[in-house]
Amino acid sequence: MIVDVLMPKMGESITEGTIVEWKKNIGDIIAKDETLLEISTDKVDSEIPCPTEGKVLELLFNKNDTVEVNTIIARIGTEDSDSLDSSTKDSINENKKDSVKEVVEEAQKVKPSIKEEVVSNKKNLHSKEDRVFYSPLVKNIAKKEGISLDELNLIKGSGNGGRVNKSDILNYIQSKSNISQPAATSTDYATSNQLKDSIEEMDRVRVKISEHMVNSKNVSAHVYSTSEVDVTNIVNIRNQKKDVFLNKYNIKLTYTPIIVSACIKAIQEYPLMNTSIDGINIVHHQNINIGIAVALPDNNLIVPVIKAAEEKNFLGLSRSVDSYAKKARSNSLAADDIFGSTFTVTNPGIFGGLFGMPIINQPNVAILSVGSIEKRPVVKETEYGDAVFIRHMLYLTLGYDHRLIDGAYGTKFLSRIKELLENYNATEIII
Repeated sequence: MIVDVLMPKMGESITEGTIVEWKKNIGDIIAKDETLLEISTDKVDSEIPCPTEGKVLELLFNKNDTVEVNTIIARIGTEDSDSLDSSTKDSINENKKDSVKEVVEEAQKVKPSIKEEVVSNKKNLHSKEDRVFYSPLVKNIAKKEGISLDELNLIKGSGNGGRVNKSDILNYIQSKSNISQPAATSTDYATSNQLKDSIEEMDRVRVKISEHMVNSKNVSAHVYSTSEVDVTNIVNIRNQKKDVFLNKYNIKLTYTPIIVSACIKAIQEYPLMNTSIDGINIVHHQNINIGIAVALPDNNLIVPVIKAAEEKNFLGLSRSVDSYAKKARSNSLAADDIFGSTFTVTNPGIFGGLFGMPIINQPNVAILSVGSIEKRPVVKETEYGDAVFIRHMLYLTLGYDHRLIDGAYGTKFLSRIKELLENYNATEIII
């Protein structure tokens, strides 16, 4: 029998995938669930397992080809296929026999009287196997950077079972670079590896980001409003509760879920901010799906989405923000995790940016940029007259699509977020 391998549909909004690399060649024997190829869908790379064991008969597309979902991309001949010669069938059977033999031999080593020792050995075995498994992405980075397998084995992994992920190897490479290169002085700028004439091809993620950004500018009529927010109360609340929150839930108490919760409440009062445009139609969305822009270790950007965020309490939002940030930085987001946003929050403030003017994340009609929290002298009215106080201040900048959102509506929405944050109630953080 010949089995067709289809380009998988990795998410509801995904219509195509790009072949990054074939892991097998025509004529190779492949086991069921063994990786056949790696594909890229928008911002997420995925390894695609073979649906059956057999021999690779055809690879119908080349590396870097973009293929629609549910299209046949390869054909696998199974053991009972007429297209396989006897030697190939023998090879498949031999692989089966070897696998069975290994299982039987391992089972024969097990002694009932030393069950605990066997369990311990199995745990060690699994730990060792997990530790030496490297994803194709990690292997490709190692090959490009000249990192040997022995050196790769020395890297401490932060993934499941101690596996090395993308961020681990990139951090390792960066640390090597910092150790091997002395700090630049006023006399060695000319020899800096950072300053030289060179041409570098964009990686797939950067290509996709550039396409999205240009498309958004071409599609949406961008306009911006900015508000200055006194977040002293929020800073004090966080400082009072962060240690208890961390000890109880094992999650850092950050400002992001506080800002997201304010956005959700404001969107419920200004529902046009949760729409999209389809031609001359306004598409109203029932759920508020908040996209959270996350900067990756390789300086690229990805936007995981908290689906139906309006249904989550503060703890649920905190868990979602924390989980997606960790998954994004370990390159373990699923394709569905980055699609379906209806409103986006980006935070250049964590890198020291006072405020930003972001590009709208299509097909949203608005995006909120959160600046850094800075102490500033602020004039406040008191019963004794005006006085200057030191306050924690924050700039919020709303980018919105002027095709649908007018200045009055956008500014009122932003002012409502400001009001919600300045009057934030500590009881919302349940501990």
